[in-house]
Amino acid sequence: MRPLATSVCLRAASAALALATGALLWQSTGTARAAAPGRFPVTATVETAPVSHSGDAADDPAIWVHPTDPSRSVVVTTDKKGALEVHDLSGNRIQRINGDHGNNVDLRGDIVVSADDEAANGDGAMHIYRIDPATRKLTHLKDVATEVTAHGICMYTSPTSGKLYAYPNSTSGRVEQWELSVRGDSVTATSVRLFDAGSAVEGCYADEKTGRLYLGEEDVGVWVYGAEPTAGTTRTKLDSTGSGGHLTADVEGITAAGRYLIVSSQGSNDFAVYDRTGGGYLGRFVVAKGTAADGCEDTDGIDATAAPLGSKFPGGVFVCQDGTNSAPGTSGNQNFKLVPFERISSVLG
Repeated sequence: MRPLATSVCLRAASAALALATGALLWQSTGTARAAAPGRFPVTATVETAPVSHSGDAADDPAIWVHPTDPSRSVVVTTDKKGALEVHDLSGNRIQRINGDHGNNVDLRGDIVVSADDEAANGDGAMHIYRIDPATRKLTHLKDVATEVTAHGICMYTSPTSGKLYAYPNSTSGRVEQWELSVRGDSVTATSVRLFDAGSAVEGCYADEKTGRLYLGEEDVGVWVYGAEPTAGTTRTKLDSTGSGGHLTADVEGITAAGRYLIVSSQGSNDFAVYDRTGGGYLGRFVVAKGTAADGCEDTDGIDATAAPLGSKFPGGVFVCQDGTNSAPGTSGNQNFKLVPFERISSVLG
C-alpha cells in the first residue's frame, strides 16, 4: 500500500473527531428518548410490480433521483433469486436484468452496484452498472470479485477526496471497502479496507453529511464507524436489540433522508428513527395497510429521500420491501411499497 499523504491523515483525524463528537451527543440523548412519539402508522400510495420469483425473493431498493426531471426518478430493486429490476414512480417495471442474484443494491450518481453472494462460484461479487438518464435503464460495466462474500452493500462519495466507495459485507460479519474509479465504461476497483464487525451484517448506510458508516449487526444493533478508508475500526453503538434498545432482531435496512436516520427493525415489523446528526432516538413508524396498497411486513431493505420527486412524491419518498404482499393492490410475490415521505416527517417534526 502506498504511503498516505499528510492531507489524507488530517482528513482521517477530522473524521475521527467528528465520530467521537457524535458519540458524545448520543450519550446525552436521554430526554430525546423520553419525548419520542409512540409507534405511528403511515400508508403507501404506490407499490411496485411483484418480483418474478416466489418465496423470499425481493430484498433491497435504491432510489435514483433523475438529474433534470425528478418526476422521472426510479427505484432499483433486487430479486435475489435472479434479477435486478428498475421501477418508475408509478411502480411499473421498466427493466429486468436476469442473472443478477444481488441481495442488496445501492447507488451514487449514475453508478449502481449490486452485491451478489452467489457470484464467483459462491465467493461473492459486486455487479457494477451505469444508469442512463434518457432511458432510465442500467448498462452493465463490470463484475468485481470481493474478498468478503458480498451480501449487503452501501456506497459513499467522500466529501473530502471526491472518491467513490462501495462497502460489500457478509453474513460472516466481514466488511470490505472498495474504491471505485469509473471513467467512461471503464471501472477500476481497489480494496482499501477490510475488517470484522462481529456476527452477521447486511444493512448499511454511508452518510456523506456526517462522514459516518452505519452497519447493522443483525442480532446486536447498529454500529457507527468512520466512512473514510483511513478510519480504522473504532466504533460506537447507535442502538441495540438488547435491554434498553429500540430494535428487534433482525436489524435490516438502514437509510437517511432530511434530518432523519431510519432503521428497519424486522422483528417488530416497524422502523426506528433517529436524529441524523446527534443520533438521538426520535420514534418509530409502521407502514400499514391503506387504500392503495397493503403495508410492509418482515422488511429487509429500505431507502428514502427527502428530495421533491414531482407530483406523486412532492416531499420525497420512503421505500420498503414487503415480505408478505397482499391486497389491496397486487398480491402474491413480494414487492416494494412507496410512502410519501412527508407522512413520516410531519409526525416526527
